[in-house]
Amino acid sequence: MWLHSVMPALSRLVTHSYYRLTVGGAKVPAEGPVLVVANHTNSLMDPALIVVAAGRTVRFMAKAPLFTYPGLGWLVRAVGSVPVYRTQDDPKGVRQNFDVFRDVHRALAEGYALGIFPEGTSHSASRLQPLKTGAARIALGAARQIGSAFPIIPFGLVFRDRRTFRSAARVIVGASPEWDDLVARGPEDKDAVRELTRRIERSMRAVTLNLQDWSDAQLVQCAERVWHAEFGGEPGLGAEVERLRLTTDALAHLRQGGDHRWRHVARALRGHDRLLSRLGLSPQSLHAQVSNEAAFGWMLRRLPLLLLLPVAALGVALFYLPREMAGRLGAKLAIKEGEDAVPTFRVLYGAVIFLLWFLALAIVTGVVAGPLAGVLTFFALPVVAFATLMVSEWRQLSWHEIRRFFVLRFHRDRVAHLRVRQRELAWQLRSLFETAGSGREE
Repeated sequence: MWLHSVMPALSRLVTHSYYRLTVGGAKVPAEGPVLVVANHTNSLMDPALIVVAAGRTVRFMAKAPLFTYPGLGWLVRAVGSVPVYRTQDDPKGVRQNFDVFRDVHRALAEGYALGIFPEGTSHSASRLQPLKTGAARIALGAARQIGSAFPIIPFGLVFRDRRTFRSAARVIVGASPEWDDLVARGPEDKDAVRELTRRIERSMRAVTLNLQDWSDAQLVQCAERVWHAEFGGEPGLGAEVERLRLTTDALAHLRQGGDHRWRHVARALRGHDRLLSRLGLSPQSLHAQVSNEAAFGWMLRRLPLLLLLPVAALGVALFYLPREMAGRLGAKLAIKEGEDAVPTFRVLYGAVIFLLWFLALAIVTGVVAGPLAGVLTFFALPVVAFATLMVSEWRQLSWHEIRRFFVLRFHRDRVAHLRVRQRELAWQLRSLFETAGSGREE
């Protein structure tokens, strides 16, 4: 468990390098016992994301085979994970869970934070899988030692595309379910365990997206953006994910009913989204006001960043090969574990590849320009790599903003037509949501 104390710093480095990460929702208590429960679609990247969002060290429960898995076992052990023995892995090993539960009960009683993925395994499904009862039994067993209930904090991990480097990742921290009334019944009471499991599942569904299929992701996200652009709503990540969740629920209800208007609206939304993407616009940007003064101010604010463009160009040339190697090797080695393990393998093997690459470039520099230059090169290269990453994304974002400015400025009639069309779509969405809401109430 030699990496446990540095896990927060290591997690921030890993997650912010691979994803564009945002965190929202409630706050995790900085001290005292906490049981963290989360959906699990991204293998070993999920614990890192949770540690960043929690703001404190967390020990995780992990399936026993991971502790001896080639290339991963050392990391699972080093961060202080707790093994869970599953029947499908080793029927004989299940008996060891008694000692495991006793240890985690004690850890929670001593004020530690413990993380568990109640679905039981990492997966690539588009929705929350049925929960196992382990989280509830752990909570009830620890509560017996503590003498009271303690926070069970649900985390929702939402990805735009979890495999893609620098795609959006969001972590939403939810509110703990109430379970004081179950504390006295203990983990031996099967009804209490089932009831607490149901409450934990409800709290997790409140912070996760549960799509019928991954193909619905674009539709749900477009509907949320159109709704927010036209009708507004609370700001913040938590409010955005809540709108996405409500949209997902409404879509599922409409599919079950006999009202087929949603099919027409879905086609229109997808078409609207594709057209906006081709123009470099978004539902929100249709209402943006552009002027020459605003454009000039925007350019002045970004002039200093132009100085970093040579650094970024150098970085792209220097790091193209190791980046491609890490991406392809990670995807190839993750085949056995499944799609959800691709980012994990890319990060792990990418760290090794980049370290060796930095060392090789430093040695070459040292041979050519002397030992001191080689040492300085080794420590400067990671800085250049991160600068390249930031400037490359700034360039991409700036290009989109410049393009948007010209489209809004010089295609006013087309933009006006899109605004009218989007407003109509928003009202159609409102009508469908009201239909879905009244159907659920009945």
